[in-house]
Formats: sequence, C-alpha cells, structure tokens
Amino acid sequence: MTMTQPQLIPPLAAMSDDPVLLEDVTLAYGDIIALNNASLRLPTGSVVGLAGSNGAGKSSLIRCLLGLTLPQSGRIRLLGEDPRELSDAARARLGYVPQTPELIEWMKVDQHLDYIGAFYPDWDAARVADWCAKWDLPPRQKVAGLSLGQKQKLSLLLALGHAPQLLVLDEPVASFDPLMRREFMRTLFDETPDRTVLISSHLLSDLERVISHLVLMKNGRVLLVDEWDALNENLRRVVSPIRLPSGPGVLAQHTGSEDTTAVIDTRQFPLSDLPSGARQVMAMNLDELFVELMS
Repeated sequence: MTMTQPQLIPPLAAMSDDPVLLEDVTLAYGDIIALNNASLRLPTGSVVGLAGSNGAGKSSLIRCLLGLTLPQSGRIRLLGEDPRELSDAARARLGYVPQTPELIEWMKVDQHLDYIGAFYPDWDAARVADWCAKWDLPPRQKVAGLSLGQKQKLSLLLALGHAPQLLVLDEPVASFDPLMRREFMRTLFDETPDRTVLISSHLLSDLERVISHLVLMKNGRVLLVDEWDALNENLRRVVSPIRLPSGPGVLAQHTGSEDTTAVIDTRQFPLSDLPSGARQVMAMNLDELFVELMS
C-alpha cells in the first residue's frame, strides 16, 4: 500500500492566530517512536476529529500539546503560549478530559465540582447542576463509588463548567451508551458555538456527525488532515484493472489477484484520468475511509 498526504501543513509562523499549533513534533521512548515529525493546526471554531488505530500516536500528540509530555523536537503553541508555561488566563480558556478519568476519589460529586469550580472565575454552578440532573449523576455519591461511565460524566463536567474556548477530549465517551453519547454531543456543541474542539475517538460514526475537520494518524505520523466536507466530497474508492500511477491524489491502493482498489482525491486525480475499465467509483463514510487508509 502507498499513501500520500493530500494537504500540506503551513509553517508555524503563518498560522500564529490558531489556538493549537504543532510543527515537526517528534517523541520517542527509546527505540519506540510515538510521534514522527507530526504537524497539526486547529483553526478557531473548528471541531477536529483525531482518529487512528491503537498506538497511532493520538494520546501522545494530545499530551505533548498540553505540556504533559515533552517531545524531543518540534514546536508547539497552545492558545498562543508555550504549553509548558501556560498563564492562568490561558488555563481558564482550556478544558481537558483524559482517556482515564483523573479524579479525587474520596470526594463526593458535588464537593469535587465545587472544589474545581473555585479555581475558575467563569464557573457556572447552576448550569453544572442542570447537567448533573440531566446526566443522572448523583451529587452526594462518593467518586470512588461511581461507575466508569459516571466518572467519565464527572470528568466532562469538570472540563465544561467554565465554558472553555478550547476543549481537548481523549476518548471521552467510550463508556457511554448511544443515547448518552448523542446527548453529550448536543451539549458539547450547542452551549458554545465558537468553541474549538479536538476530540480523539474510536467511535467514528459519532465523530462523523459533528466534526468540521478530520486528522488521521498512523505510526506516529499525521497521514491526512483536511476539512471533512471536502474529504467527503472529493475522496473516492475505485476498483481499477491496473495499478494507478503513484503520486499526488492517490492516497492508498492495494493490488489483489485480479484488480487494484485505490482511494483517490479527485482534486488532484480527476476521475477522467482513471484507466479504462475502472469501476465502483464510490464515496465513503468515515468508517469506510478509515478501513481503506489504515489497512
């Protein structure tokens, strides 16, 4: 299989107003490369889905972005600042939900919310209480006695209570049932329309409903980044009697015993350039695109 990236990342200096900027970030643990020259930007107000197989580097990218892990090389800006030295003003604009909830187990739910809320001048206690009731989160229950799904709900409330302008979510709803996932998505995007969101998830059908941009990662690299509407409109899966010429617009192809299945970007590889006999020119949903590019 071969793959090319359909959209180049502009240099860091050209995108200084964006809330999230990573340029050529490399992170390694001994011989294991977690991030390999990864570059990414999040435009203001975008909802960016971060997808990839286990071990692709999604959580490593998020941790480097937030200053929780220091890469060996590359440049990062978070809300215009170095993530290792965020000001209080920047922290007040940021919300983060880790893959595994990091909570104070001995506190009760309402105590935990009050404790975190005291750090934020814009904390909306009334709205948080409404969410608690709507999400069936018992306020007097000790955190240690909550189910995993309830702990995820509490983590989300702790990240949302101060109406952050940038929200970073690492597998935030993995333990939710489909109804709760849909309710959360409505809450997430109805409350603050201009919020910028980076959400990593394996639940691709959920991502597809809400994202404005898609990032696909594999083996520590950012393989594909673009607006989802543009990808949905221009990427096509085709079956060809011969291999397509490698180059711009051919994102992936696999040759079987009788023909070749390829994913093309019609902005760079027009359908008129397909060889005679090509068939099954199909659009793909996010699940299908993921399978074609990651297999």
